[in-house]
Amino acid sequence: MNKQQLANKIWESANRMRSKIEANEYKDYILGFIFYKFLSDKEVDRLKKDGYGEDDIQEYVHENNPEVVAYCQQELGYFIAYDNLFSTWLAKGNSFTVDNVRTALSAFNRLISETQKKVFSKIFNTLETGLSKLGDSTSSQTKSISELIQLIKDIPTDGKQDYDVLGFIYEYLISNFAANAGKKAGEFYTPHEVSQLMSEIVAHHLKDREKIEIYDPTSGSGSLLITIGKSVAKYTKSKDDIMYYAQELKENTYNLTRMNLVMRGIKPDNIFTRCGDTLEQDWPMYDDVTQEYNPLYLDAVVSNPPYSQRWDPKHKDTDPRYRYGIAPKGKADYAFLLHDLYHLKPDGIMTIVLPHGVLFRGDALGGPDGQGEGEGKIRRNLIENNNIEAIIGLPANIFFGTGIPTIIMVLRQKREESDVLFIDASKEFTKVGKTNKLMASDIKRIVDAVATRPQKIEKFTRLVSKEEIRRNGYNLNIPRYIDSSEALETWDIYATMFGGIPNHEIDLLASYWSAFPQLRGSLFASDETPYSQLAVQNVKEAIEGNNDVQAFVAAHQAAFADFDAYLDGELIEKMMELNISQTEDTITQNIFGRIAPLPLLDKYQAYQLLDNQWAGVATDLEIVQTEGFAATKQVDPNMVIKKKGDKEEEVQNGWVGHVIPFELVQTTLLREDYDALKTKEARLDEIAAELTEIIDSIDEGDRGEFLNDDNTTFVAKEFAAKLAEIYGDVSSPELDGLQEYLELLDAKAGKAEKIHYINTHPEVNWANVEGNSPYTKGKVQAYVKVLRAAYIFPEDSFESKIVRADKLMTEEKTVKKETRKMSEALHLKTKETIEGLSDEQVLDLLRLKWIAPLCASLRAMPDAVVAGLEKAVQALADKYAMTYVELDKQIQEAEAALADMMGDLTSNKYDMKGLVQFENLLSEKNKLHGIQIIKSCVIEKMFPKSGAKIPEIRFKGFEGNWECKSASELFTAFVDKGHPELPVLSATQDAGMVVRDGIGKSVFHDRANEVGYKRVMPGQFVIHLRSFQGGFAHSSIEGITSPAYTVFGFKEPERHNDYYWKYVLTSKRFIKRLETVTYGIRDGRSISYEEFLTLNFVFPSKEEQTKICTFLRYLDTILSLRQQELDKLQSIKKALLEKMFV
Repeated sequence: MNKQQLANKIWESANRMRSKIEANEYKDYILGFIFYKFLSDKEVDRLKKDGYGEDDIQEYVHENNPEVVAYCQQELGYFIAYDNLFSTWLAKGNSFTVDNVRTALSAFNRLISETQKKVFSKIFNTLETGLSKLGDSTSSQTKSISELIQLIKDIPTDGKQDYDVLGFIYEYLISNFAANAGKKAGEFYTPHEVSQLMSEIVAHHLKDREKIEIYDPTSGSGSLLITIGKSVAKYTKSKDDIMYYAQELKENTYNLTRMNLVMRGIKPDNIFTRCGDTLEQDWPMYDDVTQEYNPLYLDAVVSNPPYSQRWDPKHKDTDPRYRYGIAPKGKADYAFLLHDLYHLKPDGIMTIVLPHGVLFRGDALGGPDGQGEGEGKIRRNLIENNNIEAIIGLPANIFFGTGIPTIIMVLRQKREESDVLFIDASKEFTKVGKTNKLMASDIKRIVDAVATRPQKIEKFTRLVSKEEIRRNGYNLNIPRYIDSSEALETWDIYATMFGGIPNHEIDLLASYWSAFPQLRGSLFASDETPYSQLAVQNVKEAIEGNNDVQAFVAAHQAAFADFDAYLDGELIEKMMELNISQTEDTITQNIFGRIAPLPLLDKYQAYQLLDNQWAGVATDLEIVQTEGFAATKQVDPNMVIKKKGDKEEEVQNGWVGHVIPFELVQTTLLREDYDALKTKEARLDEIAAELTEIIDSIDEGDRGEFLNDDNTTFVAKEFAAKLAEIYGDVSSPELDGLQEYLELLDAKAGKAEKIHYINTHPEVNWANVEGNSPYTKGKVQAYVKVLRAAYIFPEDSFESKIVRADKLMTEEKTVKKETRKMSEALHLKTKETIEGLSDEQVLDLLRLKWIAPLCASLRAMPDAVVAGLEKAVQALADKYAMTYVELDKQIQEAEAALADMMGDLTSNKYDMKGLVQFENLLSEKNKLHGIQIIKSCVIEKMFPKSGAKIPEIRFKGFEGNWECKSASELFTAFVDKGHPELPVLSATQDAGMVVRDGIGKSVFHDRANEVGYKRVMPGQFVIHLRSFQGGFAHSSIEGITSPAYTVFGFKEPERHNDYYWKYVLTSKRFIKRLETVTYGIRDGRSISYEEFLTLNFVFPSKEEQTKICTFLRYLDTILSLRQQELDKLQSIKKALLEKMFV
């Protein structure tokens, strides 16, 4: 059963249960029963392997048989009597009651092996105590449970699935039914991709160890521990060499942790779990058996604790776990981190998911001793003691139930290095619905970076020294160290005005020019100016025809020429004995080795292509290895959900290949039959298209009840009536003669009279009527129908369309019947073919399924590289193809042509007077778009570039460097409340601060709260909710604004022009800089004023500020007026259209 089928089953059952239990509690029932089924089936399987038959189990597996009880307890850790087996519940049918469940759960707890009580004791408590909620009476409770066990009987519990069954159900139920409850309770399921990332980091570090102990102090469903164990197992001799430690606060979730670990095949002896508050009750160090204290130190600690949870920090200063400091009462994030770190062995590794705020919250330089306080002090100690190995910024929206931006911190107890690896993976994701998802290539890229610790990878990772972190006040906010923002688009003034492509923009494609040395010269013609011209007519043809490009493609094809043979050796020849997870790594390294010498190709993209195929390959390999090669020739019933009355039932709908897909067999071994079927299906598509075309062509006046309400299909009964009506109007001498004969028959004419009529009406071709004279009514009517059908209506007439539709629908019925018959025959033939495959045929099909698609996708990689270059070059050419001078010329030509045409217009004297004025207006140049572009270009040049102190464009009379100061030296915050008499101001991105009542929107707020609003004065600025998008809002008026906003102004207002700073603090360059002081995601993003104060600004004297400001305000005035002119022209156009059409 795949995930989608499982989800459908869960949804079906949950909908039935909604009236009985809370949605967020439903998971406790279904997960508990699934686990009980697992334990029950496991016992039965064990006994059958030891020779027990069904009758033996029924006769001997009882509590009063101490030998069987002891054997099961020794081998399994528990015992379930025959009467309490899940299969026995199912066999009881209508005699099953809720009391059977209560008896079974009570007996289970009583019959746990003494050595395994820590794993199984009270594991069904949540289920047992909740049975009474399933109904008001025993019968209603029985009915609910019966429905549940009928659902659960088909859910796989053998641990062979390529996904975590309990974890999937847990996540699915939380995300679909328990969003609010889950959020309040802190039940955040760790997405598999995040678990996988943490797992691979841990596994790489521990890969050389023989025995490994891993610990999750906030285990939740246990999915994170399971994923870690699976990754680590790739490098161990046996999965039994891994010991699992888990702690969870909530009892029902703690029980789920234990269930999940047991269900994934982990030996009970390797499981150590505890239900308790991780922060308040550290892992018990006292051993009741040895009566000794044994501190718990482990090879790996992994956790995804509840974010910013409240905790009690009292009396924790003596706790050795918190030697670096005490986390604040309202945010336990660092308390969890320090707990994890404390339990780490000196050579161990830990990974923890935390909210982004832990990187910068708290003062790391303050406190009485200057060594920091709160979270800042802890962060400082972690840095100074070299505990932090890496910080990974995750994409937004990857966790269900929270939009909080998150990070993974990798820590070590002992580390020789003092630097910290920062990784900005916030852009490494793929959008899946409303959430973001880390792909396999993203995970691989991050894991490799952590393992190799590169000095710097542009926009992705950077190794930062302890000294630099100290200089930044121990602030670990990732944008401080890595700029992953996209480069802003720039426009060149000269190229915009006169054409040409700036060479510096062509230089941005340097990686391509390096790989293809001769290509740039063939695409662009350059001279001594810093501009080039496109030298080819067709960019695509020029690039693909270039020798360097062709050599690049050929080199890639040569590198993968024998890859099919390599995969054949790795997968086909070794399929029965290979290690599945290790083989993926082996193939990955082989691909990386082939790509390494080739330029421009991303090895992680190649890895993603492998991973896209690998899930299916791995599943097939696991089936072959566990079930034998014969499983490849097996077919299974195809079970689907169909609605029957008010209920949905699972029924068989044909067959599916257990390993070999039906379609693969059909397109190879049964190609002739497959093509014949596809031809029929294609004809059905053609008929449907023709019928649609006919319907669309029927005039509105001819449409009637023979079409459905949407006019998309014909209604059978009404269509037949319309067709009869059309044929009823058809007339000819022969048809008239036949109609009179039919009237004779209706009048019960005698035989002689009928023969006489036939002999005296030669206009009828009686020989074409079937049967003998005198002819029967049925035979005559059949001939009438033939004559009418042969009647040819005028082409494109309504009648001809209806007749054509009738013929198409008649053909459609026939073709559908033939298609259904052919499809059923091919389906059965495919089943028989798979079951009769030879071993060599199976291997050939597996090569087509496993190897061919991967090889094809890898060999196509150069196509994407070449297409990317073609797109980039064409975009450059298009960007400057139309110059402002040419644009202006075209506008003048169009305006002149329009003016000439306007002279031919006539109307009343008022309209004519308006047209004359309109013609006069057209003589003025409309340069709005050009001015906007030129303004952007000029602003870019009028302010110094990063690191410079003099702008490239400057007014005469001003010389020398601009002054450089931090924002903290320039600005100060103002908090002036108690002015409810002033107008309430709203922040806008375009107009700055405006009076709220004048913006045309109804914004509700309690006026009683206005006394707490902050006063804003002219010349001040406001940091508002959208400042991360549009900069800071400038105010030219006095008023009050939300107390949530930050209001600030100049420390020395006499030295500054606030309008100049309005341009600075709303510029694209400044907004880009704000990313380093912005926290949160999407609409929840906010700017730290304290962080903003650390930014440096280069600025001129007030006189030069005023000059620049005046120039820019003139430009804005012109743009505003030109825009108003355009709006007026639009209005005139609308007025003309109304007058020019009747």
